[in-house]
Amino acid sequence: MSVVRASVEVAAPPSTVWKVVSDPRNLTAWDHHIISVDGVPPDGLREGSRYRTWVRFMGVRAHADAEVLAFRPGRYAKVRLKGLVEGTVETWLEPLDGNRTLLRHEVDYRLIGGPLGRVAARGIKFLGASYLVRRGALAQKRQAEETGHRRPG
Repeated sequence: MSVVRASVEVAAPPSTVWKVVSDPRNLTAWDHHIISVDGVPPDGLREGSRYRTWVRFMGVRAHADAEVLAFRPGRYAKVRLKGLVEGTVETWLEPLDGNRTLLRHEVDYRLIGGPLGRVAARGIKFLGASYLVRRGALAQKRQAEETGHRRPG
């Protein structure tokens, strides 16, 4: 197993950041390799919720099944992944002064074997797992800050 961590300060309150990071349907906006997310409960996630994420990487399509292991709204979530990638993704939110939030992720993962796993491993090695997680956190930051600056119309 490999562990990757990323953290970023977001210029938005935890409630706004949580709305962004706790909705897996946003994954397609954060990573262009993720092509769709199926099965997200219409009333949102909670412990025990399951959904499926579809990815396309170097011309190969695969999926990862996700199960929410822990869910503390506004503060923490832990999701287990099974499929092309196996492991856990943990997310923490910490309020900061000035209506800001510290967003932290820890991804503990391993790639499956076989031809598909080898293709994914080469791609992740080329790009760098830390870079991919950091890029995702920065995309979440942008989305939360844009959401927080929109005014009801």
